[in-house]
Amino acid sequence: QVQLVESGGGLVQAGGSLRLSCAASGRSFSINVMGWYRQAPGKQRELVARIRSDDSTNYADSVKGRFTISRDNAKNTVYLQMNSLKSEDTAVYYCYVNAKNTVTGFPRDYWGQGTQVTVSS
Repeated sequence: QVQLVESGGGLVQAGGSLRLSCAASGRSFSINVMGWYRQAPGKQRELVARIRSDDSTNYADSVKGRFTISRDNAKNTVYLQMNSLKSEDTAVYYCYVNAKNTVTGFPRDYWGQGTQVTVSS
């Protein structure tokens, strides 16, 4: 079992910056992919960015050039640096981890509890 603890959300003015963090903890797991999804009111949850174990990344087109995802493997932590924030970035942001149980070999998805990001215009 993997537990995810998110931090860093809040209220910011348009054009400002925020940094989200998500730390994974537990026993007998190996992380494959870490990432961030978001869900705005009345909309489906969507991928924001993800980073694989080889450090390759994917970003939603709407955040390319503004957001940067990174990970600290020693701390099992993923970060999302969000710059030039826009009102349309307002959403609940969820940390996502795909991790393999090193005992059974089976991978599984894990989700954080969500952190609110509100961008005022």
